[in-house]
Amino acid sequence: MTNSIREIPLSESFLIIGSNTTENHPVIGSMIKNEVINKGKKLVVVDPRKIELARYADIFLQIKAGTNIAILNGFAHVLIKEDLYDKEFVQNRCEGFEEMAKALEKYTPEFVANICGIDDPFKIVEAARLFAASKPMALYYCMGITQFKSGTNGVKSCANLQMLLGNIGILGGGVNPLRGQNNVQGACDMGALPNVYTGYQSVSIDDNREKFIKMWGSEFELSKNPGLTVVESLNGVLTGDVKAIYIMGENPVISDPDQSHVIEALKQLDFLVVQDIVMTETAALADVVLPACAFLEKEGTVTNTERRVQLMKKIVTPPGEVKEDWRIIMEIANIMGANWDYKSAEDIFEEIRQLTPSYGGITYKRLEKELIQWPCPRENHPGTQILHKDRFSRGLGLFSVVEFTPPAEDIDPQYPMVLTTGRILQHFHTGTMTRNSKILDEICHEAFIEIHPNDASNYNISNGEEISISTRRGSVRVKAKITDRVKPGIIFMPFHFAEAAANKLTHDAMDPYCSIPELKICACKIEKVNAIGGLSE
Repeated sequence: MTNSIREIPLSESFLIIGSNTTENHPVIGSMIKNEVINKGKKLVVVDPRKIELARYADIFLQIKAGTNIAILNGFAHVLIKEDLYDKEFVQNRCEGFEEMAKALEKYTPEFVANICGIDDPFKIVEAARLFAASKPMALYYCMGITQFKSGTNGVKSCANLQMLLGNIGILGGGVNPLRGQNNVQGACDMGALPNVYTGYQSVSIDDNREKFIKMWGSEFELSKNPGLTVVESLNGVLTGDVKAIYIMGENPVISDPDQSHVIEALKQLDFLVVQDIVMTETAALADVVLPACAFLEKEGTVTNTERRVQLMKKIVTPPGEVKEDWRIIMEIANIMGANWDYKSAEDIFEEIRQLTPSYGGITYKRLEKELIQWPCPRENHPGTQILHKDRFSRGLGLFSVVEFTPPAEDIDPQYPMVLTTGRILQHFHTGTMTRNSKILDEICHEAFIEIHPNDASNYNISNGEEISISTRRGSVRVKAKITDRVKPGIIFMPFHFAEAAANKLTHDAMDPYCSIPELKICACKIEKVNAIGGLSE
């Protein structure tokens, strides 16, 4: 997030796009609801489903799945055409405006409405006017923007809109991605990506590599080439280029696209190690399972969605032979010939500080007393609540020319419907924790699909009836939930349930820039399951 959660009361309006905020980030969602319901703040929601926040929206645009870029370009087109954009900010803080404006000329409300499946093009105009009249506007997005083959361009479109409105570097504004887990921001900060070291320092830059080699005392040359993403690693198994995989705190059998492909790859490995707190579907395939500590059984830091670094204390003694993740890694490394001698998580954090400028001023002592957001380069630095206040990291903000491109897989007569996947309030990711909660699992104990009443009528499907949903990758059976939350032709399915895994259906088409798979959309078909378990059309 460029801004901070505590700024929500300072926003005059909100754009929620690609985020089911009240279900996936309920604290932030409830804060936004409070501002809209009780304080009259303006709200625009853009989503393929009628999410809860749509009930409170001044304008709800129920777009076709995968058309985020078109609608964002449409907003920008109106702002430029009607001279509603922030000229001072654009002139003084940005570059590339003329090129972007020319590319946006064709994104008229009518053109965009046709792409997005919006009945009334004037709603696009109304939304753009609302943004211009209600500053600061805060934009919030989640995986409904990023999990497409055009995900990177979707984020660029969000940035284009907020720069155009002058909503960057000010209280209550910003481009605010809501991260999927409590420490996914921290994991990325620590270099859990194939192309960077800690603090997003590129592996391809010589000075970065030399700094890390010197600190680590490595006798080996660190590669200047980026590594493989998750999808690329699994593809590499099937080509014979990857022989072993070490998985920590991840359950790709349920969470990754094209489940059959994932299982085939994991079974073909010479050696699979899984380190986790429970026996997951992935761990069941492992040659070795290493039991790791849960969060209350260890100390360390987590960094949340607003870049806030928080100290976590050990509360519970780990059972049996369970160990902290860092200790397991260190012991394996030392058996393999390393000479690591960390005594605590704080020792490792001190090394992180020395190597990572954005964390340089953060210490355990400070975290005992302060709430600190990176970048915090010095110990006398207060941390950074808002990014890009005076300048962008590159100097001027760059407007990007972003064209709408359709999703990788289109519908056809054999697969005439669109499947989109996501999370629900009661469960978290692959359900390894929440489905072990009796209360949560009783509330929602099985997979389902949401299907529009028109489609249910066309297929003669009753509410609660078991149906088969199939794609080019596989098929699962689930109960039907008839609702107008989805548009005709669209099916929504949560991915938490191993016994009816949504990712048995999804495909692994990837964003060419960051290799994120297109988990949010694919073509599918549905069929009735008759009383004796056979299929009927």
